[in-house]
Amino acid sequence: MRAIIFAGGKLAHPNHDLSCLQADDWIIAANGGARHCLALGLSPKVVIGDFDSLTPAELRSLESGGTEIIRRPRHKDETDLELAVRLAADRGADEVLILGGLGERWDQSLANLLLPAAPGLERLRLRFVDGPQEIASLRGGQSLDLHGQPGDTVSLIPLGGDAVGVSTHGLEYPLEGGTLPHGATLGVSNTLTAKTASVSLSKGLLLCIHIHSADIAP
Repeated sequence: MRAIIFAGGKLAHPNHDLSCLQADDWIIAANGGARHCLALGLSPKVVIGDFDSLTPAELRSLESGGTEIIRRPRHKDETDLELAVRLAADRGADEVLILGGLGERWDQSLANLLLPAAPGLERLRLRFVDGPQEIASLRGGQSLDLHGQPGDTVSLIPLGGDAVGVSTHGLEYPLEGGTLPHGATLGVSNTLTAKTASVSLSKGLLLCIHIHSADIAP
């Protein structure tokens, strides 16, 4: 099952992000992400958070549309987005697409991008979409196909330690069982040489950033 989570960050390309949705997606809103849903005419199945970003009228509108409301205390150990991701995992999702997960607050954006390394989320495929930019997580033993155009930028950034046994195909600078050291910039700014490329990993955790070169309308 694929879950779509609307977070409370910026949605700079709402029309493009809306085009990413599929008919059978399970839509969750993390607190203020519910406003994105309302603006796009979507009814999330669940809204979870402390609701410090939503008015009572907005909550009533969501409830009247059949949305499940899960309220959490304001003083808690997780962000609203982490609560939403863990809810998706608990209810059977194996893939999570996050929209509005990045924004002007660097602390929130960085914490969101580190969620693939959080304990208990190992079996989830997490992907962030922000218009022309996609960020996907890749764990040891997994592979990932990238679909785009020649000239697209692809960066591979290790999390939590070295990424070992990295093999790529369809990129300008190939790797075959190579190691990307944690904290180094070796994997930054590669380029697609075909419409499809692939990345596989033996051990570790990678963030795979794909920046589409084609212009995407807001």
